[in-house]
Amino acid sequence: MRLWTLHPRFLDTKGLTAVWREGLLARKVLRGGTKGYTRHPQLIRFRAHPDPLAAIDAYLAGILGEARERGYNFDASKIDERARAIPIAETTGQLDYEWRHLLEKLQRRAPDRFEELRDQSPAPHPLFVLEAGDVRDWEIR
Repeated sequence: MRLWTLHPRFLDTKGLTAVWREGLLARKVLRGGTKGYTRHPQLIRFRAHPDPLAAIDAYLAGILGEARERGYNFDASKIDERARAIPIAETTGQLDYEWRHLLEKLQRRAPDRFEELRDQSPAPHPLFVLEAGDVRDWEIR
């Protein structure tokens, strides 16, 4: 499971589809609807949010918006796309780590997308606000 800090516009088709699926799984976990993945480190920042369900729905709404921009047909009925959540603070180190991770993936599976992005600077998903800091301790490296 990877719930990217990166803005979804950077993801390729596989990445966008995967984060939608994984976000829906995270939503199910946060609602108590599954026995698996309950301790997954990607959920730490959502569990720490004052309203975890609103946070994951706001996150998924950002993914859904990007999917719509690309003409994809993700099932909006699976989330509350009107959900509003207090932004989640995330570190510049985490964003940079994920950027490098994404570029490595794209270099292998989507070289054209890699070439488009390699000289760009990363930006966060709209749910996240950046603060100075290192890669998060929960990140599996």
